[in-house]
Amino acid sequence: MSNNPERPFSRHHALITGGGRGIGAAVAEALARQGANLSLLGRSADVLQSTAARLREKYGVQVATASADVASEEAVRRAIGTVRDVLGNPTILVNNAGIAISSPFLKADSAFWRKLLDVDLMGPVYCTQAVLPAMLEAKWGRIVNIGSTAGVSGFAYITTYCAAKHALHGLTRALAMEVVRQGITVNAVCPGYVDTEMTAGSVANIVKKTQLSREDAIANLVSHNPQGRLIQPEEVADAVVWLCGDGAGAVTGQCILVAGGELMP
Repeated sequence: MSNNPERPFSRHHALITGGGRGIGAAVAEALARQGANLSLLGRSADVLQSTAARLREKYGVQVATASADVASEEAVRRAIGTVRDVLGNPTILVNNAGIAISSPFLKADSAFWRKLLDVDLMGPVYCTQAVLPAMLEAKWGRIVNIGSTAGVSGFAYITTYCAAKHALHGLTRALAMEVVRQGITVNAVCPGYVDTEMTAGSVANIVKKTQLSREDAIANLVSHNPQGRLIQPEEVADAVVWLCGDGAGAVTGQCILVAGGELMP
């Protein structure tokens, strides 16, 4: 990977979707700290560029950005082509971009299902299809999907999200077996509720609908976590970085829980 033990990813180009904020930004920082050049994809150009500028200044790495809605195959291919022209083929892909919207099952119409599945399942499919050929040619690659405890268990009022994440975990395991002899690993990191803007939105929704306080709403979300707290984005990022390293070369097809003991399958 690299002869520099302090920057072991210095020869690598990591592509991170949803890389401007939350888990994606934490992953980007963790990889930049170890020397990786980065491409950040997302829908908000201003957020991406702000994160990119900070990482360039702090770690001295190259950071490219491209705006794209991962639900659009054409937009994904165009964006990845743009960053490939700058930094070459990605050797690491972190499929982080996702949305989580709650709805009772009978109120979730076909448009609602398509919206979540297009982002949470097909987004990773499109990104992986775009970068995998070069990984196969190089006979080395790391693909990490950001899954969820919702892809391991079931939770009321997020049936669509659970279905999408279960499908993403299935994709992870099946693709891992397809490329297992080509020097490529495919894994998922599956957090519980993480301290991000997405979770803040869920908390605000609970407060609005139930009149609970913000503190009680958070307590409700983390009630299944024996540690009784939100997961920090950096904890998810550390698991991703480990999976991308040479030391995890024998780890593939795994869905690794980062959830404070919430689930123990």
